[in-house]
Amino acid sequence: MAAAASTGTATAAAAQSTVVKLSSLSSHRHLTKPFNSFVPKILPESHKPLHVTLSKNPISEVISSYKASKNPENNFLTLEDDDDDKPREECGVVGIYGDPEASRLCYLALHALQHRGQEGAGIVAVQDNVLQSITGVGLVSDVFNESKLDQLHGDMAIGHVRYSTAGSSMLKNVQPFVAGYKFGSVGVAHNGNLVNYQVLRAELEESGSIFNTSSDTEVVLHLIAISKARPFFLRIVEACNKLEGAYSMVFLTEDKLVAVRDPFGFRPLVMGRRSNGAVVFASETCALDLIEATYEREVYPGEVLVVDKEGVRSLCLMSHPEPKSCIFEHIYFALPNSVVFGRSVYESRHAYGEILATEAPVDCDVVIAVPDSGVVAALGYAAKAGVAFQQGLIRSHYVGRTFIEPSQKIRDFGVKLKLSPVRAVLEGKRVVVVDDSMVRGTTSSKIVRLIKEAGAKEVHMRIASPPIIGSCYYGVDTPSAEELISNRMSVEEIREFIGSDSLAFLSINSLKKLLGNDSPNFCYACFSGKYPVEPRGKVKRVGDFLDDGLSGNTQSIDGGWVQGIRNPKEASDKNLNWKQEINFSA
Repeated sequence: MAAAASTGTATAAAAQSTVVKLSSLSSHRHLTKPFNSFVPKILPESHKPLHVTLSKNPISEVISSYKASKNPENNFLTLEDDDDDKPREECGVVGIYGDPEASRLCYLALHALQHRGQEGAGIVAVQDNVLQSITGVGLVSDVFNESKLDQLHGDMAIGHVRYSTAGSSMLKNVQPFVAGYKFGSVGVAHNGNLVNYQVLRAELEESGSIFNTSSDTEVVLHLIAISKARPFFLRIVEACNKLEGAYSMVFLTEDKLVAVRDPFGFRPLVMGRRSNGAVVFASETCALDLIEATYEREVYPGEVLVVDKEGVRSLCLMSHPEPKSCIFEHIYFALPNSVVFGRSVYESRHAYGEILATEAPVDCDVVIAVPDSGVVAALGYAAKAGVAFQQGLIRSHYVGRTFIEPSQKIRDFGVKLKLSPVRAVLEGKRVVVVDDSMVRGTTSSKIVRLIKEAGAKEVHMRIASPPIIGSCYYGVDTPSAEELISNRMSVEEIREFIGSDSLAFLSINSLKKLLGNDSPNFCYACFSGKYPVEPRGKVKRVGDFLDDGLSGNTQSIDGGWVQGIRNPKEASDKNLNWKQEINFSA
């Protein structure tokens, strides 16, 4: 994986030692951090300068491009280049045990997790030992109404929201999945991605398994069905024994709720309780807050938690190496009011902005953010720089992902639908624009031009994450490496492409120093190209279709894949010693 090229002329001032207060959120003072208690207090005195470059050439012409819909007769276009120029989280999960309104609470929790997936939602509940399922395409509020929730009775439920691409097979792939097997039925909701999915599916099909979907999650159900382990949750252990990659999952049976997290802990999963004793699992603490559940702890990497009438039992699923939690949860995916991997997301992003202001300062009159994801980092930048933060871009929340373009082409039409510049804030000003990340660079170029056209004297772009040079294989939809702008261009070339007066990224060294002794507990593969678990068999290349389980079958994309390279010694080292040590807790 090629790294980004040289950074050009470094003009950032030497960083001074900076105290960053990262106390826990008031509503989470009791957080326990058994694995990742990474709350840095002081930034080290010396930082490597950030990637920064300056130029007098403010504008470079960028050709706008849009993807037309499959129906050429309709001028429907998607916001792929404008709104989707970000890594995208695949989904969010929730599970509730022991509350008579489990399905309704599940519905509310899915609302809190809606940012993790907007194109499919589902809930499975248990009544009289029967699993009842309602799934649909669209937002949570589109899929569920009062009459549908009335059909989901019982005191146990699991739910799922997901991001997807469009496709004819979308509905049948929306989770949670429910399947019958010899001893009953099981439902599952999965956040993550299995990097050995193709291999497992081929083996199962060879032995006679029939698949109804193109989702990697269905593989887990087949592995459970063919397992001979007893009791049921040991079937989950045996199935997970064969999985590689990222998975935070909740399972539902006639009498149990089971939560499991992969041994590296790539994707988040937390546990809480309501005042009536109901146990809740969710991808983020913001879901617990909404349904008034008190956070207790994370589901540990490599752990299975079984909840039934006997209480909560903790099972060591497997030996877990050093955790590799996804750093992008703190950069972009999670809501700012969540606590993820034991740390406040808000305070993380605020600290990123402070580091940018310290290491990549520039004379400016106003600091603005690309809404909504860049706001907290922009607040941190403005506070550290002593410059006013203002709303220079106003986001419209009423535009869907598909729209009708006027017959006369309007330049940067998609961005203008989403973002409106405030001329009173920008005109004649030297503007710092803070965004959380940069993927293809197409949206950044249009935003810079939009701000310039509103009268800004200078536009300085600051990115609150390191340059992204690698695709993710652990449950995040990213383009292939060839499509990532930082993998193909130097920082100076990117600056010229987007047309800003200067450009700076948060350096990966500064990010790791901020995390202190806990920095090894995170996955930085998208910044370094070094993968904790190597993809097996097939890897993405430019233009590839990501099989997210909602469109098409795997055979239809075989021509768009290349064989991955796997080091035999590394593969041998990754064979974990699976343990089945059962511990009981109240």
